Amino acid sequence: MPSRPPLDRAKIERLLLLIEESLQSLGRFKSQSLADFESSRDNFRIASFDLHQFLEAVMDIGSHVLSRIPGVRPERYKDIARLLGEHGIVPRECADGPLLKMAGYRNRMVHFDDEISIRELHGIIQNDLSDLETFSRHAKLLLAQTL
Repeated sequence: MPSRPPLDRAKIERLLLLIEESLQSLGRFKSQSLADFESSRDNFRIASFDLHQFLEAVMDIGSHVLSRIPGVRPERYKDIARLLGEHGIVPRECADGPLLKMAGYRNRMVHFDDEISIRELHGIIQNDLSDLETFSRHAKLLLAQTL
């Protein structure tokens, strides 16, 4: 059986940079009240874009890492989260909690974006940025350990 190629360091670094930029951009809304966040439609558009980019980059890193494990083939984004935990790439509590939630939210943003409210997005910024940062830390650790 042929060996799998190593992880693409440049790809992962590029995606991690995108994640960091997205988190930084989302962070600027953290201090805003819901009323302030709602006061400009641009806030919603910018935050939606940054969150979507963040989620896509997370799933791209997960998919790339899993593609290097023989016999592992996620069929859905939620499978990426689950399999990252099963294979010890991220802690189970991260995979089964925030990462699984992120995978589901990514699907909502892509397929049901018109159902996402300003209040909901503001709540994610206020309450879930630390969960988003958790994945970033684990991806950086993986990069440092394996490449």
